[in-house]
Amino acid sequence: MPLRRYPRQFRQLVSYAFAGGLTAVAHYGVLIGLVEGARLDPVPATLAGFVVGALVSYGLNRWMTFDATRSHAQAGWRFGLIAAGGFVLTGLLMHLFVTRLGLPYLPMQFVTTGVVMVFSFLGHKFFSFADRAA
Repeated sequence: MPLRRYPRQFRQLVSYAFAGGLTAVAHYGVLIGLVEGARLDPVPATLAGFVVGALVSYGLNRWMTFDATRSHAQAGWRFGLIAAGGFVLTGLLMHLFVTRLGLPYLPMQFVTTGVVMVFSFLGHKFFSFADRAA
């Protein structure tokens, strides 16, 4: 693999960004489909998208990014705890931006995604998945 020649932390960040991109496609696909197609309010729509994205994220990050040493039973509940924090953070930020401030949902979802991405990376790196070469 061409990335093997780069430092481990760089490879991990690249893998996380790639997995995050695929996760975002799943999340945003559900969000936009529910808002534009089903006329659902953006806050519950983004939370539905978050759940779909979390499922994609778990598989990809366990496999590609963190070289996990914990079993699914051990990592799963830890991942779920961090994901629950991200879920709540997503709901609060989107409620603030869209419902309270009346800002457009899609640009505010980009902002929210950035905040939740940092929170999630740190939580998964140091809590969800044991890192072989921490």
